[in-house]
Parts: sequence; structure tokens; C-alpha cells
Amino acid sequence: MPPQFLDFLQKIGANRDMALAGGVIAIIAMLILPMPPWLLDLGLALSITFSIMILMTALFIEKPLDLSAFPTILLIATMLRLGLNIASTRLILGHGHEGPDAAGGVIGAFGEFLIGGEVVIGLTIFMILIVINFVVITKGAGRIAEVAARFSLDSMPGKQMAIDADLSAGMIDEAQARARRQEIEAESGFYGAMDGASKFVKGDAVAGLLITAINVLVGLVIGVLVHGVPLAEAFRTYTLLTVGDGLVSQIPALIVSTAAGLLVSKGGVAGRTGAALTAQLGRSPRAFGMVAFLMGALALMPGLPFIPFAGFAGLAGWLAWSTARRNELEAARARLEQAQAEAQQAQEDEPISRTLAIDAVRIELGFGLLPIINESTTDPRLDDQVRALRRQMATEYGFVLPSVRIIDNLALKANEYIVYIKETEAARGELRLDKLMVINPGGGSVGLPGDDTREPVFGLPALWIDRDLREEAGFRGLTVVDCGTIIATHLTELVKDNIADMLSYLETQKLLNEVHKDAEKLVADLVPSKITISGVQRILQNLLAEGISIRDLPTILEGIADSVPLTSNLAQITEHVRSRLARQISAQQAREGAIPIVTLSAEWDNAFAESIIGQGEDRHLAMAPSALQGFIAAVRDTYDRLAGMGEIPCILTNPSIRPFVRSIIERVRPATVVLSQNEIHARARIRSLGTIG
Repeated sequence: MPPQFLDFLQKIGANRDMALAGGVIAIIAMLILPMPPWLLDLGLALSITFSIMILMTALFIEKPLDLSAFPTILLIATMLRLGLNIASTRLILGHGHEGPDAAGGVIGAFGEFLIGGEVVIGLTIFMILIVINFVVITKGAGRIAEVAARFSLDSMPGKQMAIDADLSAGMIDEAQARARRQEIEAESGFYGAMDGASKFVKGDAVAGLLITAINVLVGLVIGVLVHGVPLAEAFRTYTLLTVGDGLVSQIPALIVSTAAGLLVSKGGVAGRTGAALTAQLGRSPRAFGMVAFLMGALALMPGLPFIPFAGFAGLAGWLAWSTARRNELEAARARLEQAQAEAQQAQEDEPISRTLAIDAVRIELGFGLLPIINESTTDPRLDDQVRALRRQMATEYGFVLPSVRIIDNLALKANEYIVYIKETEAARGELRLDKLMVINPGGGSVGLPGDDTREPVFGLPALWIDRDLREEAGFRGLTVVDCGTIIATHLTELVKDNIADMLSYLETQKLLNEVHKDAEKLVADLVPSKITISGVQRILQNLLAEGISIRDLPTILEGIADSVPLTSNLAQITEHVRSRLARQISAQQAREGAIPIVTLSAEWDNAFAESIIGQGEDRHLAMAPSALQGFIAAVRDTYDRLAGMGEIPCILTNPSIRPFVRSIIERVRPATVVLSQNEIHARARIRSLGTIG
């Protein structure tokens, strides 16, 4: 379609009242001025297009008031058909003796193609259409409009009282009450107007009958007496043209009547009439699409003129596309404005509690590391590895790690990351996303070209290599890791080191109430009558701090239930629970079927026992600092000697002094396991590697 024509249409659309006035003037001109056959074809195609547009719009609207300008539309459509009828009558009577094409291609096609050239068939179809339109559709729609108008008027006082009651009760404000009153008035006016507008369709049907009779009778007189056409030929020609004219007029009338029936069976125009017509008729792209499809089908039918119908099909298709695009833009703009309003509202109304809330675990990434959480990378995604870590922690420790938040931080270096534990920085490192890190497990030279670095988790010597050397490094038995795996490994070690601090009161309550429903009766007997949830939380934290899984929670609760009648000291209760978990602890510390241990010498055993002072909750270790330094030195010498032999044993102590020995050891060797004799299962094998003397 030429750009100049589109600009012309846009200018017309910008001044809707002038366009409407021009259309009305054109209809009046049809009543006075003669029309050439090609212009009549264009007008008849416009009438059919307009009627289908009205029907499609009536189908797609949600409520009658969405097309409150329908009475005006109905009047314009009726006047358009009557003007075209007068113009076609002028051509039929003035040029009917010239043949079937005297009144244009549309009328001739309807007369020849649609009725097969048989006059009787054409007259019959024409009469049936009039009966359907006048007796069935128009009469029914008029009756519905009459009843709706009556009920709308009768219900107005009750609706007004309901609005006043809502306003008095404070349920609505004055603006809402005014809008409701305007809607009631518009509905009443709409149904009243529809009741009167139905008379237009009745008059149109009567006018169609009269015009048909005039065209046939007067056409015979003019054809035979004035132009000397034989009677039979004159009867066939004028009747064929008259029937074609009647059909091409009554089909749009029938369509509009159907739209009226649909509308009143499903009221006031706001603003100017021209704006209301174009806004309400042109709001649905689906309606334009259906019109374009039907007009295109008519353009391809044999006998019908192609150009008028194809032109309107193209115009309707363009309007469908432009309307859909405009609606999408408006919807996107509305969603954006709503999102901005919600964000602003959320920012204004954000509670202080949300501001004070902290993340249990958070990973912040520099912008250069963002691809590791993107699906486009070839390496495993970081968030998938974090989910796997949470499942692993649940399996190994019986504790569901809180959600790990991963965010970007533009304040960091491009390749830097930081791990926070409860809003405290726990570790940081720098990575190279375009490289792979390789580590030699044997500690020797890697033997590949690359950049020297240190692995950020354990501080081991490592090398950054190009990605195409991955297979070569694998053949040499080197450990190859990508950036996401490095962060996941770092996170795993940090979580293990701080797992006790992550078991909050709420997580403990969730474990008791949701995860271990099979121990519901035991929990009910124990909590809170014998011990509080905080006490259970502290005991579980003591176990997790030494790497003991709390997955067997029923056994732990049984141990607590056995101990609470004897003592309220949580440390002593923890020791009793550990003895109940002897099978699990022994299996966890076994190496090649036996538990490697070193024992305390009798001197150190007596020294610890004699240094414990106080009773019950007040028991604590009061050993001289020099003795503590000597003990630490003896432990360090023993472990250094055994490490040279490739052994990492556990320290085996007397049950009464185990907590105090552990409190000293964890300050210098946190990973060293300290066991009591009660925690060695009866069937467990042990392998003694020496004595700390």
C-alpha cells in the first residue's frame, strides 16, 4: 500500500469528526447525484464490509456499553444502504436495457452467480431474506431492547438507593458513586435508543420491498415502451438486476440486524460521536482480521469484482496489524507503569523487619563471573552445583542448608567473588573464567604451560591453563576444575566449618515438626515439658560442630530423653547422646575397617581429671597455662610424626574429660577428632598408633 495513502488515512483518523461528517455528506450525495457503475460497486463493497465489521465487533465486546454508539451506527448503516438502493435504482431504470452489467459488477454478480440466473430462485431467496430479517431477527431484537429499556428504567430508583447506601457506609467514595450513576444513566439511555433504533431496520425492510416492486414494474414499462426491448428479455433483465440489488442490500441489513440482536441480548456514548465510533469499532484487531479474511475470500469468488473487495481486505488487514501492535505497546506500557508503581509502593512500604533480615549464606560475584550462572556456558552452572550441595549436606549431616543467595556486585573486581556467612565475609577469591585450574595431587610440577596461582580453598599451588588443554591434563592425572566448581568447593568447606551456626531455632523446629514426623510422639513427650527447643538446638549444634550427622534424630531424641532426668547440663547431655550414636561415630571414623587412635598417657589423663573443678553446670578446666602449652606441643609432635607415616588418627580419652580435651584441641587442630571410650562401638575394631605423652 503506497505511503501517501497511509498518510492520508492517518490524517483522516486524526480528525474523526470531519471524517464522520464527510461520510454523511457522501451518503446524502448518493440520494441526489447519479453514480457511475464502478463507484456503485465500491459503495456496495463498503456496505458489506461495514456490516461485517459491526457484526464482528458485537461478537468480541464484553458488555453492551462497550458499543453504546450502536444506535448511531445502525442509522448510518441504514442510510448508506438506502442511498445505494436509490443509486442502483437510478442505474437499473436508466440503463437496464443495456444488459445485466448496467448497474455494476456487484449487482450483476449477485444476480447471475448467487441465484444461477433464475429469476424465480432469486425472488424466492430475496423474500426469504426479508422474512428472516423483518419477522425473526429485527422483531426479536426490538422486543429485547423494549423489555431491557423498561426494566432499566424501573430499576433505576433501586440502583440509585444502593449507590447512596454504599456511599453512606463508606464502601465507595464520591467519585466512584458518580461513575456508577453515570453508568446506570448510560445503560438506560442505551436500551431506550436501541428500542427506537430497531424501527430503522423495520423501515429498511419495507423500503426494500417497495424498491423491488418499483424496479420490476417501472423497469418493464421503460424497457418495453421506451427502449423497445422484448417483454420476455425485459422481464428477465430488470428482474435479475432488481433481485441482485435486493440481495446485495438485504444481506448487509441481515448482518446488521444480527449484530443488533447480539448486542441487546448480551448503553450512553461518552465524548464526541466520531471519536466514540472509531474508538469502539477499531479496538479489536481480531475483528479487523476476520473482516480481512472474509473480504479476501469474496475477492477471489468468481464473478465478483476483485479490486474493491481486495482493497478492503488489504485495508482491514493493515488495520488489524496496526491495532494489534498499538494494543501490545499500550499493554506493555501499562505493565511497566504498574511494575514501577508496585516497586515504588514496595519500597515505600517495605517493613523494617525485611531490612533487618540477613542471608544465612550469600555469594556475591563480579560482573565478569556472571556467565557461570548462565545456561549458555559449557561448564556446570553454579546454581545447579549449589542445589547439589544442599542435597549432599542433607544426606551427610541430616540438616537442610538454608537457601544460598547468589547476586552480582558491581563494586567487586570483574573476576572476584565473596562468600558471606550470616552477613560476615567468610572468604573471597579471584578466578579466570576463560581458563581452567589444574592441581597436581602429588604436589610436583604440573608440566603444562600456564599462569601460576594458588587454589583459593586450601591454598594449594595451582596453574591456570587454556581450556583446550583439559584432555592433556586429564591424561597426566591432574585435577582439573572450572570456576563454578571452585566456588562450589569453597562454599562446601565454609558450610562444613560453620554448619553449627546455621542451625537456627526455626530450622530446629522445622526438623522436629516436619522432617521427622515419625518421631512425633517422642517429640511431644520431650518438648517442651523436659527440654526446650533451644536446648535441643544447642545439643544438635554441639554434634554438628564436631562433624557428627544429626540425620538419626530419633536416636538423638532418645538419648536426650534418657539424660534429662539426670542432668540439665547440655554438655553432659551431648556426651550421653554421642554414646548413643556410637555405631554411627565408629563407622564414620573407621579407616580400612578399623579406627586409628592415639591415647592420652596416664599423666595427661590424671592432669586433666585433677584440673576439672566445680560441680554440675559450673564444671570447667583450670589447668596451668604452662601445662596447656606442654600438652599442645605433645599433640603437635605426635601428629607430625604420624602424618609423615600417612596416618591421621583420632584421640581417645576418658569420657569425663573428653569435652575439655576437645576444647583445647579445636583451638590448634580444629579437624582433629576427639572420641571417648563410650563412643567406640562394641563391634568396632581399633588400631592404636601410639600415646600422647
